[in-house]
Amino acid sequence: MSITIRVAEREDCPRLLELINELALYEKAPEEVTVTIEEFMDAGFGENKVWKAFVAEDNNKIIGFALYYTRYSTWKGCRLYLEDFIVTEEYRGKGAGKLLFETVIQEAKDKNYNGMVWQVLDWNEPAINFYKKYAADIEAGWLNASFSKEQISK
Repeated sequence: MSITIRVAEREDCPRLLELINELALYEKAPEEVTVTIEEFMDAGFGENKVWKAFVAEDNNKIIGFALYYTRYSTWKGCRLYLEDFIVTEEYRGKGAGKLLFETVIQEAKDKNYNGMVWQVLDWNEPAINFYKKYAADIEAGWLNASFSKEQISK
């Protein structure tokens, strides 16, 4: 196995969306993925790019990715926000996640961000244990709030 990490390209989007659906299924929310491939591609590679990503490959097959964007905190300044981080199940525990995560950390360093943030579900012990290996601060006490597109339009 020779896992390599590279910057995501437009042509990767269908595979990334497959992995997003795999992640949603793992997180017990498959119905929550409503983005179309066109919206996803436009947000990453269109005129007003929103996200960037790194992909992990084994023999030219994408086996994982880390998608991120810049988040601005009025308390901390610019921070890297890791939106999605997944390695397909058969490759977990084989080093791909470590390579991806450390690439994202390096990106935060290279861009001189004032930190890096992400979310992890409280029941996702494998992920929590992975992040603890990096001495990540895992906060308690915050609840997520959101509006759907339909709620915004009301």
